Amino acid sequence: MMLLWCLPVALIMSLLMTAALRRYALARSVMDVPNARSSHTVPTPRGGGVAIVLTFLLAVIALMLSGDEQIRMLTALVGGGALIAIIGFMDDHGHIAARWRLLGHFVAAIWMLAWIGGLPPLSIFGWTVDLGWLGGLLATVYLVWLLNLYNFMDGIDGIASVEAITACLGAALLYWLAGFNTTALLPLLLAAAVAGFLCWNFPPAKIFMGDAGSGFIGIVLGGLSLQAAWVVPQMFWCWLILLGVFIVDATYTLVRRLLRGDKVYEAHRSHAYQFASRQYGRHLPVTLAVVALNVCWLLPVALCVMQLGLDGVLGVVIAYLPLIVLAVRYRAGDLEDRR
Repeated sequence: MMLLWCLPVALIMSLLMTAALRRYALARSVMDVPNARSSHTVPTPRGGGVAIVLTFLLAVIALMLSGDEQIRMLTALVGGGALIAIIGFMDDHGHIAARWRLLGHFVAAIWMLAWIGGLPPLSIFGWTVDLGWLGGLLATVYLVWLLNLYNFMDGIDGIASVEAITACLGAALLYWLAGFNTTALLPLLLAAAVAGFLCWNFPPAKIFMGDAGSGFIGIVLGGLSLQAAWVVPQMFWCWLILLGVFIVDATYTLVRRLLRGDKVYEAHRSHAYQFASRQYGRHLPVTLAVVALNVCWLLPVALCVMQLGLDGVLGVVIAYLPLIVLAVRYRAGDLEDRR
């Protein structure tokens, strides 16, 4: 019954809040001005992701006040997500040195893991593996990487929004099919909050998300995936599959740039999706292609893991192989001036 009112309310709240933020950004000249590293060509208001942050956090706080049984997970999301959003907001409106940003990212990740309970034992090729303290360390790095890669991948109109929405809806479907209806609520709330923003961010975007929104979505998705591992172990691998487009493009690009000796903390336009958008001359085909990949390829593979007994690790490998081919095809990590 709660879903009948909370999801539409979240969507409408995010939609209206994004509109208000856009008016504020235009009035105060809070604009993203194109430069050599940009994928857009006209000045565009930024900071709209704050609507996603506030909508989702208010919904989570409401759940906490209602006595929701997921209280530890809700506390993890509020504390970790709010810290990342504040860091991103400050960086959007000024500049925070990379080392201090990274320190804040690790603090947020540790907070989240402390409340979630760390990394649970994982099922790997039929074996249950408990990594202990090493698992906690790997989970911390995983959360920090996921929030940063989400920021890296938020470079063309609508792409970060549709990735979050399709991944969350896909995860909610898997939870529902497995009988974990309560666990599906948080992904659905995040999808609703992002959908309200997407109405203003769909190509051609009228406002950009900004670091506050992209980093927040990244760490929340990471937290939800780790929660899933405690609820039903296969779901952790399903989350990795559903987020495959962003994980493969960002990781493949990072590795190539590291091997070449680039300064990986500097802005660039060498992700596969950025090369693809320049090749096609528009953002819309690439954004829609991400939706198609998520719905027509990654979700069916995740369904095989959750419903048909396909091993989770093998499912990730199967899901990622075509994505790696696409990363190579669209020159992920290549030099931008190569002809």
